[in-house]
Amino acid sequence: MEDGSELMKDMNSRSREVFRCLVESYLETGDPVGSRNLARNLTEKVSAATIRNVMQDLEYMGLLNSPHVSAGRVPTDLGLRMFVDGLLEVSNLDHTDREKIDASVGGSDVGGMMDRVGQALSGITAGASLVLTPKQEAPIKHIEFVSLGADRALVVLVFADGQVENRVFTPPVGQTPSSMREAANFLNAIAEGRTISELQKVMGEEINRHRQELDRLARELVESGGALWDSEGDPNERLIVRGRSNLLAGGTDVQDLDRIRTLFDDLERKRDIADFLELADQGDGVRIFIGSENKLFSLSGSSLVVSPYMNSDRKIIGAVGVIGPTRLNYGRIVPIVDYTAQLVGKMISDRG
Repeated sequence: MEDGSELMKDMNSRSREVFRCLVESYLETGDPVGSRNLARNLTEKVSAATIRNVMQDLEYMGLLNSPHVSAGRVPTDLGLRMFVDGLLEVSNLDHTDREKIDASVGGSDVGGMMDRVGQALSGITAGASLVLTPKQEAPIKHIEFVSLGADRALVVLVFADGQVENRVFTPPVGQTPSSMREAANFLNAIAEGRTISELQKVMGEEINRHRQELDRLARELVESGGALWDSEGDPNERLIVRGRSNLLAGGTDVQDLDRIRTLFDDLERKRDIADFLELADQGDGVRIFIGSENKLFSLSGSSLVVSPYMNSDRKIIGAVGVIGPTRLNYGRIVPIVDYTAQLVGKMISDRG
């Protein structure tokens, strides 16, 4: 099948107008759109019969679909992609929305700020917000291990700027209070004044150097606790999702509820969330993932509007986005996400 850009070239002006009007009506109401409705809204006076023929052609092209037994049509994921890429008109950022976003930033605690940003985004857009927070690169002041049970422990990182990070992990079997103290003492002796990435570089060397003096359990504890700081898994620990209840608002269709539950399950497991940063890294600015275009949303039928944000070195360090049904108001949400990402990047750069 042709992609959206090729299909757009194949369409005449009437087909484009019918398609644009249908998608805009669907995004506004969420209901299938019929030929009579379109006939009333088109600028060109066209009969309902002519519009039905155009709609059949668009359906054959894979841009429209007929849900259930309805006479109306809805856009497919491919149709929405073509609309977003070629016909979407992005509005200016609303003054009220801007004020709410501005009010969410500030304060000395980056984690608290990112949580407020997520709450603001979900409130403004009536969707669920996704915030991937930056990796902590302040020097470490102190490290502590806390037992939460036989198979769960907490590593507490206190940074020189006063921020604290807590991460739960599975400790080695048989760990004792003394081995936890020994592991913490060992790490504190080499960690103070170093950032996490700097500590990663020296930790392996120091473990090998002190292998004889370090108790086996303490050594395993350092290694398993230290694995949390590996950049590969780090994004999974730094995800904030707010406003999931918004996705349930007005949804009574059993199939829709099942899709939303699937999305919730995926978000809870944070499956594939780390991919977002890599996806966002492929280009500056806002990116839109519709339905099956992203494996996280392929079953739930949701869309993601996401933008990376950068530090003062123009390095991508996180992302902000909005999750909702494919029937999102893309024209309004794109500038909201874009502005939020730029503002967050500026605030973090100013702190550095």
